[in-house]
Amino acid sequence: MRPLRSSRSFRTLWIGTSASQLGGQMANVAVLAQVWDLTRSPVGTGVLGLATGLPMVLFGLLGGTLADTFDRRAVVRASTAGQLLAAAGLCAQALADNRNVLLLLALVAAGTSCSALGAPARRTFPVRLLAGDQVAAGLALTNVSFQAAMLAGPALAGLIIARWDFPAAYAAQAVAMAVSVLTVIRLPAMRPEGADTAGGKRRPERGGWRIVLRRPTLWGSMATDLSATLLAMPIALFPLVNEIRFEETRRPSACSSRPSRSGGSRPACSPAR
Repeated sequence: MRPLRSSRSFRTLWIGTSASQLGGQMANVAVLAQVWDLTRSPVGTGVLGLATGLPMVLFGLLGGTLADTFDRRAVVRASTAGQLLAAAGLCAQALADNRNVLLLLALVAAGTSCSALGAPARRTFPVRLLAGDQVAAGLALTNVSFQAAMLAGPALAGLIIARWDFPAAYAAQAVAMAVSVLTVIRLPAMRPEGADTAGGKRRPERGGWRIVLRRPTLWGSMATDLSATLLAMPIALFPLVNEIRFEETRRPSACSSRPSRSGGSRPACSPAR
């Protein structure tokens, strides 16, 4: 816990990063449930994986270049602000009772793109903010907050969606991203190593995929992780499994009539999540 006590900047960063991770996990559950409600198809929830995976790969590479060229605090600040706008868009479409799954997927892709752009720069923050003998502890604390968000985020999302529906879950993400933006603003400037003092930028070094492909340890590790993620993560099937498992136990009284936004009434049968 020493990095949290000794470095105010790292403590601020840790709070903001933890908030954004928790909000992101809650939004992931809400998006998955909403796409299932709109499509009732595992193909729809599978396409959601493409809407998050492709931007992460494409814009992650660009984010590394930005981190090596510009002030990293500015890169993270702009990308986090973009995530905040995407979260606000998700909340707005849920409040408007959006029935267009393409709009939902576009907002998810936009938020993921912003996250991927800022992720390489954000990962360097603990090393820049902490003394050398505290970096390992700082990275461990960052990993702890990520694991805690993965455990608590979906559980909180289930409670929030069950009580207040999708807009509340997206609003919680927007609040979390606002906290993250505020914490990044309070960090000191972080120019890339080797930047000139006048412009604060430098030409990024050549390498990228060539470095990975020339080192069997690196591409083997990446190939293993990619295979495990693509072939062994059944998240897209969770709504379908949930529907099959709990559909028979749903009570008829769970369906009721509620006023629609058009002035009439419609049956409200909330699927089990």
